[in-house]
Amino acid sequence: MVARRKGIAQSAVATGRGDDGTTGLLYGGPRISKDDPRAEAYGTIDEAVAALGLARAELQAEVADGSLPATLAELAPLILRLQRELFVVGAELATATDAWDRLEDGRTRVSEPMVEALEALLTELEAAVELPREFVVPGETRASAALELARTVVRRAERRVVAAQRARLVPEGWTLPYLNRLADLLWILARTAERGAATTATPARGNRADTR
Repeated sequence: MVARRKGIAQSAVATGRGDDGTTGLLYGGPRISKDDPRAEAYGTIDEAVAALGLARAELQAEVADGSLPATLAELAPLILRLQRELFVVGAELATATDAWDRLEDGRTRVSEPMVEALEALLTELEAAVELPREFVVPGETRASAALELARTVVRRAERRVVAAQRARLVPEGWTLPYLNRLADLLWILARTAERGAATTATPARGNRADTR
C-alpha cells in the first residue's frame, strides 16, 4: 500500500505528487507510471545530460591544469550545446500523444538540421584524429572516459526510444538518427581528448602484460 501525505511544507522542489509512482507529461494529459517507456526514455536522456556535464567539467579541468592544450577548450562549449539539444530530445519524448501537434522543430522536437549539424561535426573531427582499428578500452584520461560514459548512456537512451516508438508512445521522426549520430560523435570526441593528451586508446585485445 502506498503511503500518502497531505503535502510537504516549505519546499519549492518536492511536491509529493510523484509519491504514488506517477509523473506528469508536457502539455498536461493523464499522469503516467514512472516506469512507463516514455519516462524510461526521457529519464535516460536526463542521465545523458548529466554524464555530459561530467565530461565538460573534466575537459575544463584538464585544460586549466595543462593536461590538455588550450585549443581543446573549444570542446566545452560544444558539449554544452549538446546538453541543451538533449533537452529538446527530452521535451519531445515527454509530450503526451494528443499534444504532438504542439511540438516545435529545434525547440521541443528534434529536426533534420540538428542531425545534419552532428554529421558535419563528425566529418570535421574524423579528419583530425587517427581512428582505432578495433574496439578500445576507455580510461586513458578522465575527460575521454567521461565522454565514453556519456556515449554509453546515449546508446541506452537510443534503445529506450526504440521501445517507446514500437509502443507508439513517442513520435517517429529525427530523434533516433540524432541519438545515433550523437553517440558516434561522443566516441570521436573521446579520441580527440586522448589525442590532446598525447595518448592513444587502449585496444580491447591486449596481452597479459597490459593488465599489470
